[in-house]
Amino acid sequence: MNNPIDFYKSQLAKHRETLDSFKLKLTLFSLARIAVYLAGVMGIYIYFTNWPVVISIFVIGMTLFLILVTKHTNLKAKHDLFKALLKLNEEELDIASGNFHKRYSGLQFQDPNHFYSLDIDLFGRGSFFQYINRTAIDEGTFVLAETLKANDITNIELRQNAIKELTTNPEWRQLYTAKASLVETETPAIVIINWLKEYKPFISNIMKWIPIAFGVLSAAIITLGALQIIPVAFIAYWLIFGITITAFYVKKINNLSAHTTKIKDTFRQYTQLLDLIENKVFSSEILKEKQQRIQSDNIKASQIFGSLSKALDALDNRNNMLSIFLGNGFLLWDIMQSYKIEQWIQSYANKVEDWFDVVSFFDAYNSLGNFAFNHPEFVYPNIVSNEAQINAKNIGHPLLDKQKRITSDLLIDNEQFFIVTGANMAGKSTFLRTVSLHIVMANVGLPVCASSSNYNPTKLITSMRTSDSLTDDSSYFFSELTRLKFIVESIKDKSYFIVLDEILKGTNSTDKAIGSRKFVEKLVAGNATGIIATHDLSLCEIEKELEDVKNYFFDAEIVNDELYFDYKLKRGVCQNMNASFLLKKMEIV
Repeated sequence: MNNPIDFYKSQLAKHRETLDSFKLKLTLFSLARIAVYLAGVMGIYIYFTNWPVVISIFVIGMTLFLILVTKHTNLKAKHDLFKALLKLNEEELDIASGNFHKRYSGLQFQDPNHFYSLDIDLFGRGSFFQYINRTAIDEGTFVLAETLKANDITNIELRQNAIKELTTNPEWRQLYTAKASLVETETPAIVIINWLKEYKPFISNIMKWIPIAFGVLSAAIITLGALQIIPVAFIAYWLIFGITITAFYVKKINNLSAHTTKIKDTFRQYTQLLDLIENKVFSSEILKEKQQRIQSDNIKASQIFGSLSKALDALDNRNNMLSIFLGNGFLLWDIMQSYKIEQWIQSYANKVEDWFDVVSFFDAYNSLGNFAFNHPEFVYPNIVSNEAQINAKNIGHPLLDKQKRITSDLLIDNEQFFIVTGANMAGKSTFLRTVSLHIVMANVGLPVCASSSNYNPTKLITSMRTSDSLTDDSSYFFSELTRLKFIVESIKDKSYFIVLDEILKGTNSTDKAIGSRKFVEKLVAGNATGIIATHDLSLCEIEKELEDVKNYFFDAEIVNDELYFDYKLKRGVCQNMNASFLLKKMEIV
């Protein structure tokens, strides 16, 4: 069994050492760049009247300067990557100590009309999503949230295999997440995809060759001018001619540049992510299928993305004065790069969505692999059929401290219904969320918090947390009835595991007891499987009448004038309630 804490500590030490070495290199390259710049300026100043020498100094100096800038930029990118890796491992150690409540909570994904997302603390502060989420791009975050909400009971073992494979590759996962975290998205992926699909080109195909021919002629004129074979003034005239040609397209190029400037960083980073996916050997079916989706005509998607990224960067160089005049005057630079971009869009606009989807998928599934890696003591459920719905040993809540977590065994057959009673704070609601998360995690393909689990896949539906709505003019009681109606309608066509917590709280005790009994009887008559927690002991009488109903309870005892809970699920009906004791203990009555 691997120890994730040891892994994170070793990675932390390694990345700190690497970052220290980068700091010295970055300083040296910065100083060298300044030295080349100053030497070039000084050389041009000294030989200002000697055009051939000035041009030579300019060309050599600019070449050296650009080489140093490129190396510094590449080194800075590596520095930022290792800084991101360092941060990832620091965060993992922090989360392992229980500090995760300030992370993004995913509250926007909570849906009161969903089958279970509101009730089981799936999203929000202290939620399961907040605990496991390691996504680095918005689209990946959305995929992770939708995966947790999917209620999908098909292909569970395939998802298990994908998560298992990612679990065994922690360094690859961290590298992917670190690179993804460096994506600076100004524009959502869906906006980029729609713009690419709807784009109308404005540069004709002949412009593939004209800039090349123009550049050759420019090189010849500059050479002849430098050798004083033709008047130097011809160079200036040719420069103006090139700028004039570019001016005819400047408005449309500006519009193209305005859009591409916002997406170029996204494409550059996605190129790196696609490259990581392409060069990794996967064995699980789902990961191999995703990898195949980014293959196109024997050309790697990363290469295709990279070609666009380079063209976007090249076009972005038009924002400095040197490129505006020299690039466009001698090379028709903006026209050439715009043509490349438009040709790319025409060829690949319809494939971009697939590539973005695959990148987002791996971003999301890395969170699942990371969760499994962090909990080697959890087990993957054995997927069974025609057996008990859930047969788990030592089932517990995955977010509770494992040193303090108290577990219980659970065996519930298909079409059985448990009535769980217990005193306040005895653990009923936590148990319901434990069982619910067990189902959600098992359906996703995650390992569950148990020592063993045989699981017959089932969809989950819950009613545990309802509220009134002033905007919808609905009372608490009406909201709860609406939820119960939703459950009844849902189970007509499909089988669900139903989890209920103290239903019909918005009415008087007698009415509640009668209504709750009739509702449970209706569910059982419909061959439903599930659990209901209640304080109403009269509901437990149903066990005597219906064979499929079983009573369980969580106990509370008063030991040495103190309330004691063991948080263990037991067979039978609770006999000890604690409200009166607590009222007296806290001197309220």
